[in-house]
Amino acid sequence: MEKGPETLLEAVLSVIGPGGTLVVPSGTANNSNTSPAFHAATRGMSPARVAEYEAAMPGFDRDHTPSFGMGAFAEFVRTLPGATRSAHPQTSFSAIGPLAEKLTLTHKLESHLGDDSPLSALYAADAVALLIGVGYESCTALHLAEYRRARPPKEAWHRCFVQADGYRVRHDFLARKLDPSCFVDLGTDLDKTGFVEFGQVGDAISRLVPIRQSVDFAVQWMDEHIAY
Repeated sequence: MEKGPETLLEAVLSVIGPGGTLVVPSGTANNSNTSPAFHAATRGMSPARVAEYEAAMPGFDRDHTPSFGMGAFAEFVRTLPGATRSAHPQTSFSAIGPLAEKLTLTHKLESHLGDDSPLSALYAADAVALLIGVGYESCTALHLAEYRRARPPKEAWHRCFVQADGYRVRHDFLARKLDPSCFVDLGTDLDKTGFVEFGQVGDAISRLVPIRQSVDFAVQWMDEHIAY
């Protein structure tokens, strides 16, 4: 669709109004040699070629690095004048609106999508997630529930690269190893709760998912259905 992102933005802003804030994922999963995106890109390469590929990966620049795999709309919002972006070099969020700076202010390196990330701020703000033409496998907000489980996922070493003072700086850190493989089954039960709203945006079947209620439900669901 010509001017698709602009048209969608106009529609969303007309619904949330001037007092509303729009937040989109603007992550860069390609900025890490421990991410699934890296492993997919280097699969079948020789060790020497993998090393070359990693050496050529640019460091994350909060103001300029494009999002990766987030879609045209998210990237369009990221580049809007006045948009703010959280600082995480792998799982950043971008926002426009009155609460944009507040919602993207805190994003610690070891908290990809946890309680020290914009997801926690969105939970506290009683925000809603709009899933347009995608299923729960793409519902980033559900990752917050992984951190809040009685038995959260184990930690693993992660590595990413950041651009600082003209140099690429490597960061190695411990963080939860997140796993969205249960999200489809979880979503099947979420759809039965009654608080998820269904509709259509253009030709796409869509869901309006209240983050606080859904995360609370997901925590309980994970504790009951996931053994580890």
